Amino acid sequence: MGETLLDRVLCVAGAITLSQAPEFFQQYLQRLGGHLDEARRVLARFEAVARESGLTLTQLIETTRSEASAPVAKLGGVMAEAQARAQSLAEAEAALRDAGMWSRPWVFLRHADSEIARGTWAVFKPAVPVTAEGFCYAAAGMLLALGLYHLGVVWPCKTWSARRAARKAAAVKA
Repeated sequence: MGETLLDRVLCVAGAITLSQAPEFFQQYLQRLGGHLDEARRVLARFEAVARESGLTLTQLIETTRSEASAPVAKLGGVMAEAQARAQSLAEAEAALRDAGMWSRPWVFLRHADSEIARGTWAVFKPAVPVTAEGFCYAAAGMLLALGLYHLGVVWPCKTWSARRAARKAAAVKA
């Protein structure tokens, strides 16, 4: 009776926990998109300055970096970082949006921006999954919780009990 109740509680806990993954990814993507929009806005301003100067952004970065004035040369680095950041965020967003249901966690881990992930987690709002993906993750959570319970608790306890009973039986025969 107790084991059956514990199985059910673990199933529900596993389902609720893992079903939040698609919601976290969705909220992370929203936040990532906001960062990407802002990075593109900053980059567009640098590109506009380059065009007004008759240069490409790459030429403006190189020209600025080669300036004798240290603060101006550092600005070239800032522009290069902004360009790299916008590209990195765009690649991460595309990869996560295009990832399949089961590959999404691995794609997330490969492309995760720790600052954005922490920010997402800080304001994360759990949601009830009503998508096929949410239901699949809930089912996977149930199976994972049950598997961990049976492999980590039930099986070792049964093995230990069986060995103990075998030792007692051997002692009685001796």
